[in-house]
Amino acid sequence: MSAEEFVKRARSLSRAYRVTAGKKFRLADYDPADTGTLGSGDKPQAKKALRAGVKAMAQLQEMLYAQDRWSVLLVFQAMDAAGKDSAIKHVMSGVNPQGCQVFSFKAPSKEELDHDYLWRCLKRLPERGRIGIFNRSYYEEVLVVRVHPAILDGQELPPVLVTDRIWTERFEDIRNVERYLTRNGVVIRKFFLHVSKEEQQGRFLDRIDRPEKNWKFSAADIAERAHWDDYMRAYEEMIRHTATKEAPWYVVPADKKWFTRMVVASAIVDALGSLDLHFPTVDKAGRKELAKLRKELEAE
Repeated sequence: MSAEEFVKRARSLSRAYRVTAGKKFRLADYDPADTGTLGSGDKPQAKKALRAGVKAMAQLQEMLYAQDRWSVLLVFQAMDAAGKDSAIKHVMSGVNPQGCQVFSFKAPSKEELDHDYLWRCLKRLPERGRIGIFNRSYYEEVLVVRVHPAILDGQELPPVLVTDRIWTERFEDIRNVERYLTRNGVVIRKFFLHVSKEEQQGRFLDRIDRPEKNWKFSAADIAERAHWDDYMRAYEEMIRHTATKEAPWYVVPADKKWFTRMVVASAIVDALGSLDLHFPTVDKAGRKELAKLRKELEAE
């Protein structure tokens, strides 16, 4: 598949996993092991398609940077070992580093806790012409904080604001902020890498068995795994309340990393391809000036 063919097929490759209206969303309707119309034997073909996607993305990103009108925000959320890091690494491998910014959000610092929960992410938004990647994001505030509500005690919120409506209010805040950003030229695409509990177990065991991967594993991973069902409910509620036409979620099957990467690449290429990107043109006066400068250079 060529880069041009990948651009044409990007929408159909990714739309099966796109959620734009979450009212009836059910996580159970999405199979983490799904490979679409591809079978397990199509892994080499998928890798070939991904290379075409990476090439197409590089071409579109160059125009995005030159045009300097739009910015793109890619949000990645997932359970541990779902493959966020590797997806970002492989899918964005062809993008010019000058036009791409990646931020990973860990537990908030004291300074960050002294601000509203969106502050630390919003100050990292991509500039016009650039692609910004959030490896985890403000969505942690309706995921890990919801699963572990004691974390709210450390956020120094006035007690009167911590009500039984806090999650509904946070969903509303997020929708409003994402709508505002969209209206200001920020194209938002959100990815939930949907891995099965069985596949996560296998990847954890691999991290234990392979010395070069030991650093990736911690006891905290097992502790969070014990809350699996709570997290699945939190993810379902998150997508149900924050999937919009302006800022859709992609529920990406993550048991097969090669398929995950192809879906993510397809969704990004589709988003970039919808922007009517092109290199800036020079007007008549500018071309006249260029012709003059050309003559000066040739006369040296």
